[in-house]
Amino acid sequence: MRELGIDLSARVPHRLELADAEWADVVVTMGCGDACPVILGKRYIDWDLEDPRDKGLERVARSEDEIAARIEQLLDELAEEGKQ
Repeated sequence: MRELGIDLSARVPHRLELADAEWADVVVTMGCGDACPVILGKRYIDWDLEDPRDKGLERVARSEDEIAARIEQLLDELAEEGKQ
């Protein structure tokens, strides 16, 4: 992410908690399955992505590209839904 100008050095992954999901309209998870909190009325999307940890920079870059593409697609879908 540094190559994209995004500093994540102070960020630490954490388990999705109820408070994290409460404010969101759409909750995107990445493989937490039944361990994620479920709030009725929320839209959940699970992106089954390979963890690039210890796979080298090339694999990390591919993961970043895949996530970016999925985000763009989700934003397009949400924009279309907002027009209806």
